[in-house]
Amino acid sequence: MKKTRYLADIRPGDKVCDVFAVVEKSLGRKKDGGAFLTFRVSDRTGAMAGVAWEDVEAIKDAFVPGGFVHITGRAGEYRGEAQLIAEQAVSCEPHALDPRDFLPACPTDPEVLLDGLKSLAATVTDPALLALLDEFFADDRFVDLFVTAPAAKLMHHAYIGGLLEHTLSVARLADAACAHYPQVDRDLLITGAILHDIGKVKEFTWTSALDYSDAGRLLSHLVLGVQILDEKIAAVEGFPEDCAMLLRHLLVSHHGAREFGSPEPPKTVEAVILNQLDDMDAKVAGLGAYMKEQDGQASWSRYHRALERHIYLKGREKN
Repeated sequence: MKKTRYLADIRPGDKVCDVFAVVEKSLGRKKDGGAFLTFRVSDRTGAMAGVAWEDVEAIKDAFVPGGFVHITGRAGEYRGEAQLIAEQAVSCEPHALDPRDFLPACPTDPEVLLDGLKSLAATVTDPALLALLDEFFADDRFVDLFVTAPAAKLMHHAYIGGLLEHTLSVARLADAACAHYPQVDRDLLITGAILHDIGKVKEFTWTSALDYSDAGRLLSHLVLGVQILDEKIAAVEGFPEDCAMLLRHLLVSHHGAREFGSPEPPKTVEAVILNQLDDMDAKVAGLGAYMKEQDGQASWSRYHRALERHIYLKGREKN
C-alpha cells in the first residue's frame, strides 16, 4: 500500500484517505455518555493529533500504538492547528508498507550505496574472504534488511538506510587507510569494515518508529553480528579458522573499550584502525545532524550531552 499524501501537506478542510503510523490513542466519554476517541499519528513529515466522534466502537481497535491505520475522514482545526477527524479506520499490516513513508530516510539512493559497497568488496583478493562477502550479498533477505536498517536509534545515521550509508563510509575510509599504511592486511580490514555492524539488522526495528529489538537490548549488535558471521562462515567450505577468529575480533572490538560495549579492546592493527574509523564516521555524521538542528543565527550550538561540549557554528550555513 502506497502513501499518497503526507501530514505536512494536510490543511484544515482537506479530505483525508491515507495510511499513518499510530503513536498513541485514548478513549473518553462525551457529555451524553457516548464514547469518543483521541489519537496521534505520524509519518516521515511529522505527527498530528486526531479525533473520532462517531462509530468509535467500530474503529477503536484499528488504532494500535506502534501499528498502522488507514484513515478516511477530513482535516479540521483545533486550537489553531490541523486535526484529523476520522470517520472510518482499518488497521494495516506493516509488510504491505514502505518504512520510508513513515520514518526519515537516507537522502542517497540505496542502490547507489549498495553498488558502491559491492564494488569495494570486489577488490578483495583473498578467495575465502571474497567467498564470504559473496555469501552475504547473495542472501536477498539479509540485503533487504541491510539496505533499510538504521545505524543507530539517535546518535548517528538514525534513519532508514543509515546502516548502509555508514558502512560504505567506514569501508571507504578503511580503503584510504590501507593506502597510507602498507603493513595493514587490506583484505581483512576491508572485509571487517563491510561486516562490522551487520548485527544491527537484528538489533533494531524500523516499522513505525526506530527502536531496539528484544535481541538488540539483550545481546547487542556485536554479539548478534558474530552469530550472523559464523552462519555465513559455515557456508564457505574450508574457511580458515585463524581468519575467522580475526574477523570475529574485528566485530567484537570495534567499539574500542569495554565501557562502550566491546568485550575486548582492539588487539590487532586492523582492529585499532576499524575502531578509530567507525568512531570518527559516527561522530562526524552525528555532529552534522546536530548542527542542522541549531538556530541558524547562533555562533554556538546547544550543549551536546553525549559529547559534553558546545559546538562552534559560526561561518557554517544551515542546510
